[in-house]
Amino acid sequence: MRQIETDIVIVGSGPGGATLARQLSQAAGGPRVLLLERGRDWRKSRLYGTYPGAMLYTEKASFLFTEEGLSIVRPLMLGGATSMYCACAADPLPWWQDEFAIDLSAYTAETRAELAIAPLPAELRGKASTRIAAAAAEIGQEWVAQDKFMSPARAANFDCSAKCMIGCRCGAKWNAAEYVDQALAAGCELLTRAHVERVLFENEQVIGVTGRIGRQRFEVKANKVILAAGGIGSARLLQRSGLAGAGQGMTMDTTVMVCGHAPYRGNGNEPPMTWSFADDELGVLYSTLIDPWLNYPVAMARKGPSYALTWRRWGNTLGVMIKLKDEISGGIMPGSRIRKGLTMDDQQRLSKAEIVAGKILHQAGCDPDTIFTTPLRGTHPSGTVRIGQMLTADLETEITNLFVCDASVFPQALARPTVLTIIALAKRLAAQLISEDGQVVG
Repeated sequence: MRQIETDIVIVGSGPGGATLARQLSQAAGGPRVLLLERGRDWRKSRLYGTYPGAMLYTEKASFLFTEEGLSIVRPLMLGGATSMYCACAADPLPWWQDEFAIDLSAYTAETRAELAIAPLPAELRGKASTRIAAAAAEIGQEWVAQDKFMSPARAANFDCSAKCMIGCRCGAKWNAAEYVDQALAAGCELLTRAHVERVLFENEQVIGVTGRIGRQRFEVKANKVILAAGGIGSARLLQRSGLAGAGQGMTMDTTVMVCGHAPYRGNGNEPPMTWSFADDELGVLYSTLIDPWLNYPVAMARKGPSYALTWRRWGNTLGVMIKLKDEISGGIMPGSRIRKGLTMDDQQRLSKAEIVAGKILHQAGCDPDTIFTTPLRGTHPSGTVRIGQMLTADLETEITNLFVCDASVFPQALARPTVLTIIALAKRLAAQLISEDGQVVG
């Protein structure tokens, strides 16, 4: 048993964990911080951003499904989900302040300025994607250029298309692993391939975590523990630690794509999600998106052999994504089981959105006979350790000094990109943990 002592241990290096590690490590006279990550750093691997690589650094090789058949891609690597995302940004919604008195505005503005969050230049948003947005305007929707954690200036050779969802090889996207790099430079310690199994506590007070790296077991003693292992990982860890309320109900921002064959080049070879439109009355977000070339037939095969055969016209396919503000249902079951489908209300709203997406594609020139909807997938597992039920507004559990800071804390689905909200929550938590003189409170 390897014994480690530190002030704060953070489990998970996605946007929440990486931000906390950086903020706390950079604080003047700040605490000793240990960051534990179950995966490894793939950024310098030749496999990063490739189809074989994506199977290696995702849970169950990207074949993770709920019992109802909803597909989930869960990255297990340094940087977490920001290693496999569309680099989209959206401000925290007003209900954080209105319903929970959680003011994230200053942290959001700070992050926007630091990471130069903005839409891609018009000439890089893609001709097909821009045609979809124009078609939507023609039927009465005002799509906007989507804000991005992406800058062509960061890339030696900007090369962005649907395939960059499996990992950005050109360097244009911001990755939370960059915050980890800054944390390490400020004195943070990092252990990768560290599978944390349980949180340790005595008399309702946290004392650390235990787990293993390969065959070697470790135990970390710490004054504070912050779980940032994601909507699935944090709930599983709390369940194994005896907090039975974790994982009871979840949201997924359940997603489909409506696809159609166009008489011109499709949007698969263009940057994903460059345009979007939020219909908050219906509870959906529309955007421009299609599966990467080699993922496409695998995803379509779940719908039926004839749909997999549409692969031959992938180059001329347009895709409109529908991200649904799904209701809390299902949950994380003991072991590795996940239950999550759609409620009746979810199904009705999704059906209405599919009709709208079909009209947009038809207006954009797609043959109506070729328009169809992909199988369901869960893009943002969240809401499994919710604020107001398992957590205080300060993200603390019933166990003193045990905090959670990732998508699992969301009290409801966002139907929006989640990363900027998670970063803002993490900066807020870090500020709460550091006193005015830079010392950790408590």
